[in-house]
Amino acid sequence: MTWEEVFAEWNPWHGCTKVSPGCKYCYVYRQDTMYGAEISSSEVRKTTSFNLPLKRKRDKSYKIPSGKVVFTCFTSDFFVEGADEWRAEAWAMIRERSDLIFFFFTKRITRFAACMPEDWGNGYDNVIIGCTVENQEMAEVRLPVFRSLPIKHRAIIVAPMLERVDLTPWLDRSIVEVSVSGESGDAARVCDYEWILDLRRQCVEKEVPFRFHQTGAKLLKDGKLYRIRRPFQISQACKAGINYRIGEDFKPV
Repeated sequence: MTWEEVFAEWNPWHGCTKVSPGCKYCYVYRQDTMYGAEISSSEVRKTTSFNLPLKRKRDKSYKIPSGKVVFTCFTSDFFVEGADEWRAEAWAMIRERSDLIFFFFTKRITRFAACMPEDWGNGYDNVIIGCTVENQEMAEVRLPVFRSLPIKHRAIIVAPMLERVDLTPWLDRSIVEVSVSGESGDAARVCDYEWILDLRRQCVEKEVPFRFHQTGAKLLKDGKLYRIRRPFQISQACKAGINYRIGEDFKPV
């Protein structure tokens, strides 16, 4: 099947503020600059696709068909402070479209309690939340909180990977996937392939699915620095052949 047959994208709001080292060369800021955006990338604003999950075609069928995985809020952060006034409506759409799986990443997992809907309970069946960490410090700040929260489907996203990271204390079968990538863009910081292999080892030992999602623009491997163009960063990561248990149980990505 093609990407379009399986996945969809929904960005109810755009713009974000930087909160940690991984945000330094954020792709959202870079893309806004590339396309000459007139509004600052740090200004959070509602998009024209805000109600996309509920939009229908002329034949009354949904524009996003049932069964798709919807990558949500990838040009912002679902828990960003600037979107507080719109989030309840977004949750309502997610709840209504229980036939879709909504998947979002966040660097603001510590805001979860203030952002969860009243009927969240132990979590929505159709929501996967990915907690993003980029170094050991952020792992130790965010992951204890993440692990304590009532979330049915959780992933850990190590991106952009800025150093060797030990996730061992937080790896168990409640994690549907650990995904890792280097940093993209001309100013990208180097990602060492040895860090990625070490993270894979941790996941294998704990029997947690592991995905090498993207090489980043600068990958150090066997003492050689490879500069990888953006169109090939995902395909080259796939060709490495180091994914582990992807697709055996839950299939979020």
